[in-house]
Amino acid sequence: MVVHVADRARLSGAVQVVVATDDERIVEAAKQYGYFAMLTRADHVSGTDRIAEVASREDWPDDAIVVNVQGDEPLIDPALISEVAVTLASNKEAVMATACHGIQAKADFVNPNIVKVVLDKQRHALYFSRAPIPYPRDTFTGDADLPLDMPVYRHIGIYAYRAKFLSQYAHIPPAAIEQYESLEQLRVLYQGYKIAVAVTDNAPVTGVDTECDLAYVRSVME
Repeated sequence: MVVHVADRARLSGAVQVVVATDDERIVEAAKQYGYFAMLTRADHVSGTDRIAEVASREDWPDDAIVVNVQGDEPLIDPALISEVAVTLASNKEAVMATACHGIQAKADFVNPNIVKVVLDKQRHALYFSRAPIPYPRDTFTGDADLPLDMPVYRHIGIYAYRAKFLSQYAHIPPAAIEQYESLEQLRVLYQGYKIAVAVTDNAPVTGVDTECDLAYVRSVME
């Protein structure tokens, strides 16, 4: 599965693809298919912390843009990877970029496994949460559907960073909101940094979080 993700990353036009992991088996699998793999520390609390270690060891230029594509997204669209990188490159105020897409299903809105994001006018993230946000106080009662004009966005777990910021992130302690929500990007917002968000049409079909997800992905790839 990780090799499939690396294949998608390569198709995005990335200059370099690195498989970062704390598992020797993944390192060996990546090498068998010609990918550079780095064995990182096993005590990282988030994917961003792991990427920060890679950036430090690779000594990339400060302005290099690094995109973190998670290893459980074998169907991710290469265009999305590129889109997130371009979003950060074109937004000098932001230290990170990520992506989202609109949702209308009430079941998705209230599902804590689906992360929501609220944006400001410049499409910087105001907050990420597993809770339903923004909450339609006066209309969301009983079996009511979501208001059609309400900007509800599902966060997509892909991140781009400038290498210089990754070196700073590694020294920022986790924030309480990050730990309670289990959302690493909240560490960045808590410190007052800006995260640019691409509102995309290139949303991944599904990641692999369950056995059912795995069966579906295998059926698509056959």
